[in-house]
Amino acid sequence: MKELGRVIKSQFILSYYDDLELRQQIQKQLNRIELPNKFSRAVFFDNDQAFQGGGLEEQEAMVACKLLLQNAIILWNYLYLSELIANTTDMDERLDLVNSISSASILNWKHVNLRGEYDFRRKAANDSRFDMDKIGH
Repeated sequence: MKELGRVIKSQFILSYYDDLELRQQIQKQLNRIELPNKFSRAVFFDNDQAFQGGGLEEQEAMVACKLLLQNAIILWNYLYLSELIANTTDMDERLDLVNSISSASILNWKHVNLRGEYDFRRKAANDSRFDMDKIGH
């Protein structure tokens, strides 16, 4: 059985080496697996990604805050892309856009200033940026 396993592994390695499309598919899948980890590390960048707080309750609150930030970024991405689709009038262009979005990941954070300062007291910070009526239809 060990030898059979080695044969199967050797066949896969040879196929992997010979088949560019197979290597690209495997790399794409590995990237999809690693992307949520990179996203999580990007949001939780301080203290070498280690909680410095005390008890279990404090750590649960910190995890909940991290998840809230991640979900807020994902929600903003969905709203932005939905509005982009809704504002695209040319059907061919819209189809290209939808295909492009569906083949990508919503876990994108490079447009977010994760180390910035935010002032939510200003009125402009609380205005709705998105036209929810247009997105919803």
